[in-house]
This record gives sequence, structure tokens and C-alpha cells, in this order.
Amino acid sequence: MAYSVQVTFDAHDPEGLARFWIEALGYVVPPPPGGYATWDEALDAWGVPADERDRAFALVDPDGVGPRLFFQKVPEPKTAENRVHLDVNVGRSVDGDGDAARDAVRAHATTLEGLGASRVREFGPDETTGEYWIVMLDPEGNEFCVQ
Repeated sequence: MAYSVQVTFDAHDPEGLARFWIEALGYVVPPPPGGYATWDEALDAWGVPADERDRAFALVDPDGVGPRLFFQKVPEPKTAENRVHLDVNVGRSVDGDGDAARDAVRAHATTLEGLGASRVREFGPDETTGEYWIVMLDPEGNEFCVQ
């Protein structure tokens, strides 16, 4: 039996970082649990003080296919390279030749730069597979690739 996966990010600003990934992946904020009209209503009912509501934030794939993303507040800054990273598969969703896929990757990377990401390095196209990708950093310095 396979298990579902949640990807967890340590963050200085969980909601801010989550809002970046909404744009990067097309994810959404999940609706509040049954019986509550808003997340604030749910958090009030659970007794979560207003000054502690910035401790976590979650996102889900609107189609229910991708993993849930969870962002948790940590006091320390990021200090080393990620041992795991996300690959955002933009080019694979484009029909046509490799040029169209590369153009889609470059366009999405440019959009993400406008949201606070930074471009680190471009790779490819690979001589064997033709794959092309751009290594980037999200607004808090987490590595990811757009491919």
C-alpha cells in the first residue's frame, strides 16, 4: 500500500511563502473544516490566540493529485542547501517541440522572479533527453527547479 505525502517547509513567514507557492504551482488554500465558514472562525473555536495564527499555513492541489504543502514557522534562518527540493514541471505540460517547452519554463521563471524568486542557473537542453531546467530560490532561499 502506498502512503500519501505532505511536503513541509520551514519558514520565517509561513503565509507569505505559501502565497508564493500558490502562484508557482496553482495550488489553493484548503477550505476550513466542516461547520466553519472561515479559518478565523475555526481557529477561534479551537482557542488559537490571534497572535499565534501566523505559525502555520497549508496549501492543496485543487485537483487532489499533488501532495499537501505545509509551511511551519521556525525561528532560525535557512543556513544550508536543501537536501530535497521541488521540481515544477511547466515544460512537460506544453505540447510541441523542445523550444515551446523551454519558452514555457523561461516564462514561468520570469513570473516567479516577479514574485520574489531568484534565478540561480540554467541547465540544458540535455544532449540525450533534451530536458531543460532552471534552478531557482524561493523568497526564503529554498532551492527548486522549473523544468
